[in-house]
Amino acid sequence: MSERSALRSRLETLLREAAKFGAVGGAGVIVNFAVFNLVRHLTELPVVRASVIATVVATGTNYLGYRYFTYRDRDKQGRTRELSLFLLFSVAGLIIENGMLYAATYGFGWDTPLQNNVFKFLGIGVATLFRFWSYRTWVFRTPEGAGPAPDAGAPRAPEPEPQAQGASRP
Repeated sequence: MSERSALRSRLETLLREAAKFGAVGGAGVIVNFAVFNLVRHLTELPVVRASVIATVVATGTNYLGYRYFTYRDRDKQGRTRELSLFLLFSVAGLIIENGMLYAATYGFGWDTPLQNNVFKFLGIGVATLFRFWSYRTWVFRTPEGAGPAPDAGAPRAPEPEPQAQGASRP
């Protein structure tokens, strides 16, 4: 395989992975906003507490999507390690996401429902970049010795033909 086709293959794999990550994340955003706005309208909880609850619920649904859809072909050994790292990086993402909402709400006084949702959305966006990098790098790793994780729907490259004994290599 030439260097150019290897690079193209890796880029295509990364784009498929990003699309799957985005699909799961998109569903998580819907869950996050639905829970956030329900908690805000049905309770007297402060905005950031409602957001933290929503983020935790979305994180739980996202783990299932990432493990069984986006990264289903990745290393399945060490689930305790995987879940521990997922939770660690999810907490970091929660701090990023809700830190932006906190700064907007309590630092700048932007506390209308529209402003809350806008800054929650911006926080989710920044935290998503961090989560994508950390999940693919540390949590859902490709098994040692394996190349880039194959996509179940991607065409496979043909296997090289074995050479006959005694045949010389060019």
